[in-house]
Amino acid sequence: MDTKLTLKLDKGIIEKAKAYASDQQVSLSKLVENYLNSLTSTTPKKDDITISPFVKNLTSGTTIPADYDYKKDYQDYLEEKYR
Repeated sequence: MDTKLTLKLDKGIIEKAKAYASDQQVSLSKLVENYLNSLTSTTPKKDDITISPFVKNLTSGTTIPADYDYKKDYQDYLEEKYR
């Protein structure tokens, strides 16, 4: 059921919103409705993206220490390679 809603907004914001809605080929009312719906949605955001088992397999599970000096490690590698 659609119900009328009156909002008081800055004139510049209204003009920007109308231009954005026009670019997206959607009405300003629909744009506001979708935005309010996304704010009040009860479904958690985490469920929106699921990671496939293939991608999960690619992760190694190892972490890099905070004090890891990759430049020194790379320099050591190059010195060993070109000896």
